[in-house]
Amino acid sequence: MLIKSFFGGFGGQGVLLMGYTLAYAAMVENKHVTYLPAYGAEVRGGTAHCTVAISDEEISSPVASSPDFVTVMNNPSLERFQNSIQTGGGMFINTTLVQNRPLRGDIEVFEIPATTIAEKLGNLRAANMVMIGAFVRESGLVNINTVLDNLGEIFGARRKKLVKINQKAIQAGYDALGDK
Repeated sequence: MLIKSFFGGFGGQGVLLMGYTLAYAAMVENKHVTYLPAYGAEVRGGTAHCTVAISDEEISSPVASSPDFVTVMNNPSLERFQNSIQTGGGMFINTTLVQNRPLRGDIEVFEIPATTIAEKLGNLRAANMVMIGAFVRESGLVNINTVLDNLGEIFGARRKKLVKINQKAIQAGYDALGDK
C-alpha cells in the first residue's frame, strides 16, 4: 500500500506542520515515509504545500502527481490542486476560508470548518491541527493516539506550551467528522 497525501495553503497557516505531523506519526508506527515540503520565497502569506507518502514498503519517489488525498486551507489551493487527486480520492476543505467547492464528482469531499473550530478553542492558529485531526480520522493512515502522544516531540521543547491546545484542536478535528 502506497498512499500519497498533499497539503496546500498560504504560508503561515501551518501547512508544512500538518504534513510533518502526519509523517512523524507514520514513522513512529514503523511505516516507510517521505515528506517533501515546498514554499514560496515570501513564506508567510505566500504559497506553501507539502507531500507525504506513506507505505508498508520502500518508497521510490516522494513526488505525488496524483495523490490519494488533498487537504486545502485556501481557495487558491483548491483551484490549483483539485484536478490532481486521483479518481476515488478524498479532498479535505477548510470551509471557513474556502468558499469554492471542487468541480469534480469523482472524489469524496470532507468539509471541515477548521478555522471556526480553532477560534472556538481560543487559538486561530490551531486550524491546521483541526484539519490534521479530521484527516487522520478519515484517511486511517495513522492512529490518532500516535499523533496526540507524539505532539510534544514534533513541537520540541521550545514550543512545549503549545502542545495542549494543539492536542485539543486535533481531537476536535477528529470529532468534527464523527457524525458523518
